[in-house]
Amino acid sequence: MSATKYKIDFMRYRNIAGGISLALVLASLVSLAWNQVEWGLDFTGGTLVEVAYESPVDPGDIRMELDKAGFSGHVVQYFGSERDILVRIPPQKNLSDRENATLGDEVLKALRQAAGDSVLLRRSEFVGPAVGEELTNQGGLGMLTALAAVMLYIAMRFQFKFAVGAVVALFHDVIIILGIFSLTRWDFDLTVLAALLAVIGYSLNDTIVVADRIRENFRKVRRGSSVDIINISLNQTLGRTVVTSLTTLLVLLALYFLGGELIRGFAEGLIIGVVVGTYSSIYIAANVLVLLNISKEDLAIPVKEGAEDPDMMG
Repeated sequence: MSATKYKIDFMRYRNIAGGISLALVLASLVSLAWNQVEWGLDFTGGTLVEVAYESPVDPGDIRMELDKAGFSGHVVQYFGSERDILVRIPPQKNLSDRENATLGDEVLKALRQAAGDSVLLRRSEFVGPAVGEELTNQGGLGMLTALAAVMLYIAMRFQFKFAVGAVVALFHDVIIILGIFSLTRWDFDLTVLAALLAVIGYSLNDTIVVADRIRENFRKVRRGSSVDIINISLNQTLGRTVVTSLTTLLVLLALYFLGGELIRGFAEGLIIGVVVGTYSSIYIAANVLVLLNISKEDLAIPVKEGAEDPDMMG
């Protein structure tokens, strides 16, 4: 089989794509080092209170009332509509652990003193600092474990150069998602961590499909450079990649607009992840293979002793 023509010359723009990706990753790392992320209550510990008012209310007025009541470090924001308010308060240093655990009741009492009993409590949660720190450590460990497992799996199924490409692509996806959350100051809670782990699985699946076709074509195509064979493979898998991405995005957009605030972070993380993951499967993983000088010899089927080399047969 000889090299065939392909409709889109993806690898022609690999240097431009690599430069854009490098700039995005560096910008994300700078933002993460400077701003970090807006850790949610799951990681920082503290009290979360969601209340509903009968009429629209100004968060600034609620902040003033909480300041008068002696609460410090609180964050007040809308939670869906101008009548729904979310209050987050870190553990108060002047209170004991038992008193911090009942802080939600005190916040509700202060809000009702200012606006009357019409303030309706939707939910009140408390997470201790020790639990938040444990979740942070375990979440980071889980991410590293997932990346290590991916690298080992790809190296065993394909070849080490494919493993490097897959892990670089996953690192690229995760860092950019974290960078966007850092720049936008969106809350990073357990649902977003779950989205990141889901992105690793989604992007890995896409990368494996492309890698499988690249390996197959390296063994079938007799003529053509490594760049040509990678281009052929990307064109052959493009339809499947686009259809999968679009159908996934339709579901995620429905979750984002109709799922409510509780899973909005999850939907945001996955929407970004699907877009970035689709791009990285085409450009980052394949780009790394080119940089590592992938060749037919890397993917040649071992010839058993006494058997004829298939490439030498007519």
